[in-house]
Amino acid sequence: MTAPGSRTEAAASGTATAFAARRLLDLLAVDAPAAELAAQPARARAAGTPTEADAAWIEETTEVALSVRRVLDQYRRREAELVALFDTAGDLAGLRDLDAVLRAIVRRARTLLGADVAYLTLNDPAAQDTFMRVTEGSVSAAFQQLRLGMGEGLGGLVAQTARPYASTDYRGDRRYRHTGAIDDGVAEEGLRGILGVPLRVGEEIIGVLFAADRTPREFTPDAIALLGSLADHAAVAIDSARLLDETRTTLARLEAANATARAHGEALHHASDAHDRLTKLVLRGADITEVAAEIAVLLRGGVAVHDADGRELARTGTAPVTPSADSLTASRADGRAVHADAHWTCAVLAGNESLGSIVLTDRTDLSEADRRLFERAALVTAMLLLMRRSVADTEDRVRGELLDDLLADPAATARWDGGSLTLRARRIGVDLARAHTVAVLDCDPPQRARLAAEIARRARELGGLSGTRHGHVVLLAPTDRPGPLARTLAGDLGRALGAPVTAGAAGPGHGPEALASLHAEARRCLTALHALDRTGEGADSADLGFIGVLLGERADVGAYVERVLGPVLAYDAERGTELLRTLRAYYEHGAALSRAKDALHVHVNTVVQRLDRVAQLLGPDWNSPARALETQLALRLHQLNGGAGVG
Repeated sequence: MTAPGSRTEAAASGTATAFAARRLLDLLAVDAPAAELAAQPARARAAGTPTEADAAWIEETTEVALSVRRVLDQYRRREAELVALFDTAGDLAGLRDLDAVLRAIVRRARTLLGADVAYLTLNDPAAQDTFMRVTEGSVSAAFQQLRLGMGEGLGGLVAQTARPYASTDYRGDRRYRHTGAIDDGVAEEGLRGILGVPLRVGEEIIGVLFAADRTPREFTPDAIALLGSLADHAAVAIDSARLLDETRTTLARLEAANATARAHGEALHHASDAHDRLTKLVLRGADITEVAAEIAVLLRGGVAVHDADGRELARTGTAPVTPSADSLTASRADGRAVHADAHWTCAVLAGNESLGSIVLTDRTDLSEADRRLFERAALVTAMLLLMRRSVADTEDRVRGELLDDLLADPAATARWDGGSLTLRARRIGVDLARAHTVAVLDCDPPQRARLAAEIARRARELGGLSGTRHGHVVLLAPTDRPGPLARTLAGDLGRALGAPVTAGAAGPGHGPEALASLHAEARRCLTALHALDRTGEGADSADLGFIGVLLGERADVGAYVERVLGPVLAYDAERGTELLRTLRAYYEHGAALSRAKDALHVHVNTVVQRLDRVAQLLGPDWNSPARALETQLALRLHQLNGGAGVG
């Protein structure tokens, strides 16, 4: 039978242990710190625990409670880690800004590992090193700008070996290759314990994720695993961003390619349509002016077309403009349109032969499509000019054959049916019933082909005929003024060819039968010009003075006398003076004043006064050797003509 005292002690002991157990459970329930749990055995002893057995039981129970607390802490930490990983996964799913995602990952790494600093570096394949991309908690500018060579420091070793590395105290850890730059940066940041794990995409290491403390720290396997998980997420984020950028770049390129293809297609359609329009114009017989106007509409500018010699053939929508020599040379060299002096110039070519040029104005900006359209317009213009030249060559050949028949010797011409020649001329727009002049021209042999081409063009403009005969270029022109025609031809063509052009002319004549003799007289006039050292000039027989009278088969003596002595004859007729008689006496007596005054029975002063009046009428050089010869011949012809003055 148990004594009452024993039962009382046992009850007290049970109450104390129950109270201690309840207290431990309450502390666990309110998530009390581990230190609070560990203090419970001491508190039980201080309260006077009945027995040693009870004290041991409380110690054991406290250890169990601490174990439960550690398990709960681990679960909570795992839960926080999982939440962080899920949050990171959510960030990746809504990836918009790679830098923001990486900053969030580094921030979570620092928070979950309770580190002072967290940072992320990326590999630079070109530089063969790794550079700082994101930092969290760093205060050192030098540390934030560090670059680590492969194998240098803890991070360089992680990047090189693709394995995680940790150092409890990096400063004195000899397992790593220290460098001055790295050690200075780490020292300035004050880091001691460092953990680094690789960022891996497949088999490729793209960077390193770090967590570091400013005091020595032993990193647990859980910490290494957690940082590795965050590093995997960071690698996914970086790779996803790269793929997204590549996708965006590819899409942008596709859009640009589609836009280019559409623009190219539209340009081709526009160019094809423009080419068709221009070609149809040419085929239906449009002239160069119509083609130039269509080009101006298509290219929205002014257009001027010139031939190979720089003469304007057509112009629309612009003031007169001449292509610069440099731009025309450049365009001929590569066949492309050239922009210079605020104009676009394109050579009009047929193979290597230059047919002319096109100038486009009022278009400083010309797209590649419009530039090609302009060049295509030059091709169409070349086709038109070739067709015109072919037609002109045919017409010139027909005109030349007719001119040959008209200039044949009179006996040969007589064998032709005059009406047939007239009809042939009328068919090509030449009316032989009108007054015509024949001009014969020559120049230096190298320029003769150009001279023939220029005369052919002039013949078409005048409605005449041209050709070559006896080594000279011949022009039959509808005019009754041979002298002015010859002088105009010599001057204009000499400037165009840049070499002397000599022209002899004869006329006017009417009908086919008169032209052969006109041609012969024009040839004699040309020969006389060369003999008189007047190469490069133009004249008819009247312009040659007495030589013209001698050369001309149809010499107009009255006209010659009038040209030389007309002012003197008119003065005598108006005033009843004897200037002509005094002039004749002066020359008949050897230009001696004393002998002339005897023949005239006047004072010598009278002779002098009369000759002064002659000088006023005929010019101060009237008594020069050449003029004196002309004057004496005119006086003799006037006398032979019965003394009748013209005028």
